[in-house]
Amino acid sequence: MVCVGETMAALAPEPTASLDTGDALRLAVAGAESNVAMYLADLGISAAWLSALGDDPFGRRVRTTVAAANVDVSGVRSDPHRPTGLLVKEPGPTGTRVHYYRRGSAASALGPDVLDDPRFGSAALVHLTGVTPALSPSCGALVERALATPPADRRHAISFDVNHRPALWPDRTAAATVLRGLADRADIVFVGLDEARHLWGADLDAGGVRALLPRPRLLVVKDGGRDATAFGDGPEVTVPAPRTEVVEPVGAGDAFAAGFLAGLLRGGPLTSALRLGHITAGSALGVTGDHGPLPDAATVGRLLGLTDGAWAARA
Repeated sequence: MVCVGETMAALAPEPTASLDTGDALRLAVAGAESNVAMYLADLGISAAWLSALGDDPFGRRVRTTVAAANVDVSGVRSDPHRPTGLLVKEPGPTGTRVHYYRRGSAASALGPDVLDDPRFGSAALVHLTGVTPALSPSCGALVERALATPPADRRHAISFDVNHRPALWPDRTAAATVLRGLADRADIVFVGLDEARHLWGADLDAGGVRALLPRPRLLVVKDGGRDATAFGDGPEVTVPAPRTEVVEPVGAGDAFAAGFLAGLLRGGPLTSALRLGHITAGSALGVTGDHGPLPDAATVGRLLGLTDGAWAARA
């Protein structure tokens, strides 16, 4: 799999502190597409991440961190003229607010030529998100070119996570139009029910989202911590999410996407792919960073082998 998109350095206060009163910030990395690549690698799937980083300490930290997860980063560009993007997390009682400092970043200068990388020639899947077209016109052109080839003529399948970030889309109407148009041209699409309602209608349910996005071969609608529903050629499949102690929700959607895609690449049924998505998402929910440790392989295998009733009892 090849994942394309920006990853930033991430700063956050200690878990019990705040940006207003804390004396120290912890340094980590954060990026939707590299999150997917790292979790795919954790699950035994060969993954590459393509992007650009500044030739600076933050960029070196990002590259080292992603590479340490056994992701191929050899195609990541180093830009001597533009910085690595930065985000700062502001935890609060109602959730974590994120402040972005990514305008003019190295990754914002990416363009359609990224798709000429030889790694695409051997890819089974290419993963993109709705974050990338919001970064710059050239990044938008990158995603447009990736989706321009009709599905029947593609050398690889394309998965697309809507991943709507309102802070990156000042014009809500433009976000709704652009993201719907891009998603409906992908082969596999992920969207949260909450973000679908924000973008396309407050009264939408999962079936309504499918009506808006009829063309993807697979559409997965995630309803927060409740369940996820996959729409394909046959009947829709819904799998409830197991109970999980949530430390921080950031990164869980990326982890879910990686787990689901890994399940598909393993050749399992949609139920198993959805379960693996939930299991992987739980790894992100239990940590303050974007990338948490997976259960051991034996535990994952046992969970995937549960009867529907036994799995539902965990919800």
